[in-house]
Amino acid sequence: MLIAVSISRSPIVDDLCAAVGSTPLVRLSRLFPRAEIRTEVLAKVESMNPGWSAKDRPAVSMLDDALNRGVLAPGGTVIESSSGNLGISLARACTLRNVHFVCVVDSRANRSTVAAIRALGARIEVVDQPDPATGDLLTARLARVRQLLEEIPGSVNLYQYGNPANARAHCDGTMREIAEATGGQLDVMVAACSTTGTIGGCQSYITEHGMQTELVAVDAVGSVLFGGTPGARLLPGMGAGFVTDLSREVRPDRVIRVSERQCIAGARLLAQREGILAGASTGGVVCATAQVLRERPHLSRLAVMVHDGGLPYLETVYDDDWVRENLGLTPEEIETTMDEIAGLPTNDGTDRD
Repeated sequence: MLIAVSISRSPIVDDLCAAVGSTPLVRLSRLFPRAEIRTEVLAKVESMNPGWSAKDRPAVSMLDDALNRGVLAPGGTVIESSSGNLGISLARACTLRNVHFVCVVDSRANRSTVAAIRALGARIEVVDQPDPATGDLLTARLARVRQLLEEIPGSVNLYQYGNPANARAHCDGTMREIAEATGGQLDVMVAACSTTGTIGGCQSYITEHGMQTELVAVDAVGSVLFGGTPGARLLPGMGAGFVTDLSREVRPDRVIRVSERQCIAGARLLAQREGILAGASTGGVVCATAQVLRERPHLSRLAVMVHDGGLPYLETVYDDDWVRENLGLTPEEIETTMDEIAGLPTNDGTDRD
Protein backbone atom coordinates (compact mmCIF):
# COMPACT_ATOMS: atom_id res chain seq x y z
CA MET A 1 0.00 0.00 0.00
CA LEU A 2 1.32 3.43 -0.96
CA ILE A 3 1.32 6.06 1.76
CA ALA A 4 1.21 9.71 0.77
CA VAL A 5 3.83 11.74 2.58
CA SER A 6 3.65 15.51 2.75
CA ILE A 7 7.10 17.10 2.58
CA SER A 8 7.53 20.73 3.60
CA ARG A 9 9.80 22.54 1.19
CA SER A 10 11.37 25.97 1.29
CA PRO A 11 10.14 28.29 -1.45
CA ILE A 12 12.07 28.47 -4.71
CA VAL A 13 13.64 31.89 -5.21
CA ASP A 14 15.28 33.44 -8.27
CA ASP A 15 18.59 34.24 -6.56
CA LEU A 16 20.17 34.70 -3.14
CA CYS A 17 19.08 38.34 -2.95
CA ALA A 18 15.51 37.06 -2.70
CA ALA A 19 16.54 34.79 0.18
CA VAL A 20 17.55 37.69 2.43
CA GLY A 21 15.47 38.18 5.58
CA SER A 22 12.98 36.05 7.53
CA THR A 23 15.79 35.08 9.89
CA PRO A 24 14.90 33.10 13.04
CA LEU A 25 14.06 34.64 16.39
CA VAL A 26 15.62 32.31 18.95
CA ARG A 27 14.89 32.11 22.69
CA LEU A 28 18.09 32.39 24.76
CA SER A 29 17.42 30.32 27.86
CA ARG A 30 21.01 29.49 28.89
CA LEU A 31 22.84 32.79 28.57
CA PHE A 32 21.90 34.38 31.90
CA PRO A 33 21.34 31.61 34.47
CA ARG A 34 20.48 33.84 37.42
CA ALA A 35 17.25 32.77 39.09
CA GLU A 36 15.96 36.32 39.58
CA ILE A 37 16.03 37.08 35.85
CA ARG A 38 12.52 36.32 34.60
CA THR A 39 12.88 38.02 31.23
CA GLU A 40 12.34 36.16 27.97
CA VAL A 41 15.43 37.00 25.90
CA LEU A 42 15.07 36.57 22.14
CA ALA A 43 17.87 36.74 19.55
CA LYS A 44 17.30 37.86 15.97
CA VAL A 45 19.92 35.65 14.30
CA GLU A 46 20.95 37.71 11.28
CA SER A 47 23.91 35.41 10.65
CA MET A 48 21.35 33.12 8.98
CA ASN A 49 21.16 35.49 6.02
CA PRO A 50 22.93 34.29 2.83
CA GLY A 51 25.81 36.71 3.46
CA TRP A 52 25.99 35.73 7.15
CA SER A 53 25.07 39.16 8.50
CA ALA A 54 22.39 41.84 8.89
CA LYS A 55 24.20 43.81 6.17
CA ASP A 56 22.51 41.66 3.53
CA ARG A 57 19.36 43.70 4.06
CA PRO A 58 20.70 47.22 3.37
CA ALA A 59 23.00 45.92 0.62
CA VAL A 60 20.06 44.69 -1.45
CA SER A 61 17.90 47.66 -0.45
CA MET A 62 20.47 50.32 -1.38
CA LEU A 63 21.56 48.63 -4.60
CA ASP A 64 18.04 48.06 -5.88
CA ASP A 65 17.06 51.60 -4.91
CA ALA A 66 19.95 53.01 -6.98
CA LEU A 67 19.03 50.81 -9.94
CA ASN A 68 15.33 51.69 -9.72
CA ARG A 69 16.04 55.42 -9.55
CA GLY A 70 18.40 55.26 -12.53
CA VAL A 71 21.37 56.47 -10.51
CA LEU A 72 23.05 53.20 -11.42
CA ALA A 73 22.64 50.90 -14.42
CA PRO A 74 23.68 47.28 -15.06
CA GLY A 75 27.32 47.28 -16.11
CA GLY A 76 28.07 50.25 -13.85
CA THR A 77 30.35 50.37 -10.83
CA VAL A 78 29.62 50.74 -7.12
CA ILE A 79 32.39 51.95 -4.81
CA GLU A 80 31.69 51.50 -1.11
CA SER A 81 33.54 51.67 2.19
CA SER A 82 33.05 48.67 4.45
CA SER A 83 34.51 47.10 7.58
CA GLY A 84 33.72 43.74 5.99
CA ASN A 85 30.15 42.52 6.25
CA LEU A 86 28.56 45.02 3.88
CA GLY A 87 31.38 44.26 1.48
CA ILE A 88 30.41 40.59 1.34
CA SER A 89 26.73 41.43 0.94
CA LEU A 90 27.31 44.03 -1.78
CA ALA A 91 29.80 41.81 -3.62
CA ARG A 92 27.16 39.12 -4.00
CA ALA A 93 24.30 41.53 -4.79
CA CYS A 94 26.37 43.39 -7.40
CA THR A 95 27.34 40.11 -9.06
CA LEU A 96 23.68 39.11 -9.27
CA ARG A 97 22.69 42.55 -10.63
CA ASN A 98 25.54 42.68 -13.20
CA VAL A 99 27.24 45.59 -11.45
CA HIS A 100 31.00 45.97 -10.84
CA PHE A 101 32.02 46.49 -7.23
CA VAL A 102 35.06 48.09 -5.62
CA CYS A 103 35.23 47.60 -1.85
CA VAL A 104 37.39 49.91 0.27
CA VAL A 105 38.40 48.24 3.53
CA ASP A 106 41.02 49.05 6.13
CA SER A 107 43.75 47.08 7.85
CA ARG A 108 41.42 45.96 10.66
CA ALA A 109 39.24 43.89 8.31
CA ASN A 110 39.35 40.15 8.90
CA ARG A 111 41.44 38.33 6.29
CA SER A 112 38.76 35.72 5.63
CA THR A 113 36.18 38.45 5.05
CA VAL A 114 38.40 40.23 2.54
CA ALA A 115 39.05 36.91 0.81
CA ALA A 116 35.29 36.27 0.58
CA ILE A 117 34.64 39.71 -0.95
CA ARG A 118 37.33 39.07 -3.55
CA ALA A 119 36.02 35.55 -4.25
CA LEU A 120 32.59 37.02 -5.03
CA GLY A 121 34.13 39.08 -7.82
CA ALA A 122 34.88 42.42 -6.17
CA ARG A 123 38.02 44.51 -6.40
CA ILE A 124 39.60 45.24 -3.02
CA GLU A 125 41.22 48.51 -1.98
CA VAL A 126 42.96 48.40 1.42
CA VAL A 127 43.58 51.56 3.44
CA ASP A 128 46.34 50.96 5.99
CA GLN A 129 47.01 54.50 7.23
CA PRO A 130 44.53 56.52 9.32
CA ASP A 131 43.34 59.96 8.33
CA PRO A 132 46.13 62.41 9.31
CA ALA A 133 43.74 64.95 10.81
CA THR A 134 41.55 62.61 12.86
CA GLY A 135 43.63 59.45 13.26
CA ASP A 136 40.58 57.51 12.10
CA LEU A 137 40.70 54.67 9.57
CA LEU A 138 37.04 55.02 8.61
CA THR A 139 37.60 58.64 7.63
CA ALA A 140 40.59 57.52 5.56
CA ARG A 141 38.45 54.89 3.83
CA LEU A 142 35.89 57.50 2.82
CA ALA A 143 38.65 59.72 1.43
CA ARG A 144 39.83 56.80 -0.72
CA VAL A 145 36.26 56.26 -1.93
CA ARG A 146 36.14 59.88 -3.11
CA GLN A 147 39.42 59.44 -4.99
CA LEU A 148 38.17 56.31 -6.74
CA LEU A 149 34.93 58.01 -7.75
CA GLU A 150 37.02 60.57 -9.65
CA GLU A 151 39.19 57.86 -11.23
CA ILE A 152 36.45 55.45 -12.38
CA PRO A 153 34.03 56.98 -14.92
CA GLY A 154 30.34 56.60 -14.11
CA SER A 155 30.95 55.04 -10.70
CA VAL A 156 28.60 55.68 -7.77
CA ASN A 157 28.83 55.50 -4.01
CA LEU A 158 25.77 54.14 -2.18
CA TYR A 159 27.04 55.80 1.02
CA GLN A 160 25.67 53.49 3.65
CA TYR A 161 26.30 56.13 6.34
CA GLY A 162 23.57 58.42 5.01
CA ASN A 163 21.44 56.36 2.62
CA PRO A 164 17.77 56.22 3.73
CA ALA A 165 17.44 52.82 2.04
CA ASN A 166 19.83 51.46 4.69
CA ALA A 167 17.50 52.23 7.60
CA ARG A 168 14.41 51.41 5.53
CA ALA A 169 15.65 47.85 5.08
CA HIS A 170 15.58 47.36 8.86
CA CYS A 171 12.27 49.15 9.32
CA ASP A 172 10.47 47.15 6.64
CA GLY A 173 12.40 43.96 7.36
CA THR A 174 14.25 43.35 10.63
CA MET A 175 12.02 45.18 13.11
CA ARG A 176 8.82 44.26 11.30
CA GLU A 177 9.74 40.58 11.55
CA ILE A 178 10.50 40.91 15.27
CA ALA A 179 7.25 42.77 15.92
CA GLU A 180 5.18 40.23 14.01
CA ALA A 181 6.82 37.30 15.82
CA THR A 182 6.16 38.86 19.25
CA GLY A 183 2.75 40.31 18.50
CA GLY A 184 4.26 43.74 19.11
CA GLN A 185 4.80 42.90 22.78
CA LEU A 186 8.43 43.78 23.37
CA ASP A 187 9.83 45.75 26.31
CA VAL A 188 13.38 46.37 25.08
CA MET A 189 15.26 46.10 21.79
CA VAL A 190 19.09 45.99 21.97
CA ALA A 191 21.27 46.52 18.89
CA ALA A 192 24.81 47.63 18.12
CA CYS A 193 25.49 50.60 15.86
CA SER A 194 27.99 51.70 13.24
CA THR A 195 26.18 53.49 10.40
CA THR A 196 23.12 53.42 12.75
CA GLY A 197 20.99 52.03 9.93
CA THR A 198 19.83 49.10 12.05
CA ILE A 199 18.98 51.11 15.14
CA GLY A 200 17.41 53.85 13.02
CA GLY A 201 15.22 51.41 11.13
CA CYS A 202 14.10 49.79 14.36
CA GLN A 203 13.24 53.21 15.79
CA SER A 204 11.18 54.11 12.73
CA TYR A 205 9.10 50.95 12.97
CA ILE A 206 8.60 51.29 16.72
CA THR A 207 7.45 54.90 16.33
CA GLU A 208 5.24 54.34 13.29
CA HIS A 209 3.43 51.42 14.92
CA GLY A 210 3.09 52.87 18.40
CA MET A 211 5.09 50.13 20.09
CA GLN A 212 6.01 50.69 23.73
CA THR A 213 9.53 49.38 23.19
CA GLU A 214 12.66 50.91 24.68
CA LEU A 215 15.52 51.12 22.18
CA VAL A 216 19.04 50.52 23.51
CA ALA A 217 21.96 51.40 21.25
CA VAL A 218 25.24 49.61 21.95
CA ASP A 219 28.31 51.56 20.89
CA ALA A 220 32.04 50.99 21.18
CA VAL A 221 34.26 52.87 23.57
CA GLY A 222 36.17 55.24 21.28
CA SER A 223 33.24 55.84 18.92
CA VAL A 224 31.92 59.39 18.52
CA LEU A 225 28.31 58.36 17.87
CA PHE A 226 25.70 59.82 20.22
CA GLY A 227 28.15 62.11 21.95
CA GLY A 228 30.95 59.59 22.43
CA THR A 229 34.61 60.47 22.96
CA PRO A 230 36.94 59.57 20.07
CA GLY A 231 39.54 56.91 20.69
CA ALA A 232 41.32 53.91 19.21
CA ARG A 233 39.10 50.99 18.12
CA LEU A 234 40.81 47.77 17.11
CA LEU A 235 37.78 45.57 16.44
CA PRO A 236 35.88 46.30 13.21
CA GLY A 237 32.13 46.54 12.75
CA MET A 238 30.94 48.71 15.62
CA GLY A 239 31.10 52.44 16.25
CA ALA A 240 32.27 55.25 13.99
CA GLY A 241 34.98 57.88 13.94
CA PHE A 242 32.59 60.55 12.69
CA VAL A 243 28.94 61.40 13.26
CA THR A 244 27.08 59.64 10.45
CA ASP A 245 24.24 61.35 8.63
CA LEU A 246 21.83 58.56 9.60
CA SER A 247 22.70 58.92 13.30
CA ARG A 248 21.48 62.53 13.31
CA GLU A 249 17.95 61.19 12.87
CA VAL A 250 18.20 58.53 15.59
CA ARG A 251 17.21 59.08 19.21
CA PRO A 252 17.79 55.86 21.15
CA ASP A 253 16.30 55.72 24.62
CA ARG A 254 19.64 54.66 25.99
CA VAL A 255 23.25 54.28 24.83
CA ILE A 256 25.54 51.69 26.45
CA ARG A 257 29.24 51.79 25.57
CA VAL A 258 31.27 48.60 25.67
CA SER A 259 35.00 47.87 25.63
CA GLU A 260 36.80 45.45 23.34
CA ARG A 261 37.35 43.17 26.31
CA GLN A 262 33.59 43.04 26.94
CA CYS A 263 32.87 42.40 23.24
CA ILE A 264 35.23 39.44 23.15
CA ALA A 265 33.89 37.99 26.40
CA GLY A 266 30.27 38.47 25.34
CA ALA A 267 30.83 36.77 21.99
CA ARG A 268 32.55 33.79 23.62
CA LEU A 269 29.85 33.52 26.25
CA LEU A 270 27.12 33.42 23.59
CA ALA A 271 28.96 30.71 21.69
CA GLN A 272 29.59 28.53 24.74
CA ARG A 273 26.13 28.94 26.30
CA GLU A 274 23.81 29.09 23.30
CA GLY A 275 25.85 27.62 20.45
CA ILE A 276 25.61 30.88 18.50
CA LEU A 277 28.95 31.83 16.98
CA ALA A 278 28.77 35.58 16.47
CA GLY A 279 31.02 38.55 15.82
CA ALA A 280 32.44 41.19 18.13
CA SER A 281 29.54 43.64 17.89
CA THR A 282 27.13 40.94 19.04
CA GLY A 283 29.44 40.29 21.97
CA GLY A 284 28.96 43.93 22.89
CA VAL A 285 25.19 43.48 22.63
CA VAL A 286 25.38 40.50 25.01
CA CYS A 287 27.32 42.58 27.54
CA ALA A 288 24.89 45.50 27.31
CA THR A 289 21.93 43.15 27.66
CA ALA A 290 23.42 41.77 30.86
CA GLN A 291 23.59 45.30 32.24
CA VAL A 292 19.94 45.96 31.36
CA LEU A 293 18.83 42.70 32.98
CA ARG A 294 20.80 43.34 36.15
CA GLU A 295 18.99 46.64 36.52
CA ARG A 296 15.57 45.36 35.44
CA PRO A 297 15.37 41.58 35.98
CA HIS A 298 11.58 41.47 35.73
CA LEU A 299 11.17 42.74 32.19
CA SER A 300 8.75 40.58 30.29
CA ARG A 301 10.54 40.29 26.94
CA LEU A 302 13.76 41.64 25.44
CA ALA A 303 15.16 41.14 21.93
CA VAL A 304 18.79 41.38 20.84
CA MET A 305 20.44 41.54 17.45
CA VAL A 306 22.94 38.88 16.41
CA HIS A 307 24.48 41.10 13.76
CA ASP A 308 26.78 38.60 12.07
CA GLY A 309 28.41 35.20 12.28
CA GLY A 310 31.66 34.46 14.07
CA LEU A 311 33.63 32.50 11.48
CA PRO A 312 35.57 35.57 10.24
CA TYR A 313 36.55 36.26 13.87
CA LEU A 314 38.09 32.86 14.65
CA GLU A 315 41.59 34.27 14.20
CA THR A 316 40.89 37.35 16.32
CA VAL A 317 38.03 37.44 18.84
CA TYR A 318 38.17 33.69 19.49
CA ASP A 319 41.97 33.32 19.38
CA ASP A 320 43.72 33.59 22.76
CA ASP A 321 47.10 34.41 21.22
CA TRP A 322 45.68 37.25 19.09
CA VAL A 323 43.79 38.69 22.07
CA ARG A 324 46.90 38.56 24.22
CA GLU A 325 49.19 40.09 21.59
CA ASN A 326 46.83 42.83 20.42
CA LEU A 327 44.83 43.69 23.53
CA GLY A 328 47.12 42.51 26.30
CA LEU A 329 44.41 40.29 27.81
CA THR A 330 44.97 36.79 29.14
CA PRO A 331 42.49 33.91 28.77
CA GLU A 332 41.88 34.14 32.51
CA GLU A 333 40.92 37.79 32.27
CA ILE A 334 38.48 37.02 29.46
CA GLU A 335 37.00 34.16 31.50
CA THR A 336 36.54 36.51 34.45
CA THR A 337 34.70 39.00 32.25
CA MET A 338 32.52 36.20 30.85
CA ASP A 339 31.53 35.28 34.41
CA GLU A 340 30.80 38.92 35.19
CA ILE A 341 28.51 39.19 32.17
CA ALA A 342 26.68 35.98 33.04
CA GLY A 343 26.40 37.07 36.67
CA LEU A 344 28.05 33.91 37.99
CA PRO A 345 29.43 33.80 41.55
CA THR A 346 33.14 34.04 42.24
CA ASN A 347 35.06 31.38 44.15
CA ASP A 348 34.15 33.02 47.45
CA GLY A 349 30.44 32.86 46.63
CA THR A 350 29.91 36.55 45.95
CA ASP A 351 28.40 37.86 42.74
CA ARG A 352 30.64 39.48 40.15
CA ASP A 353 28.13 42.26 39.51
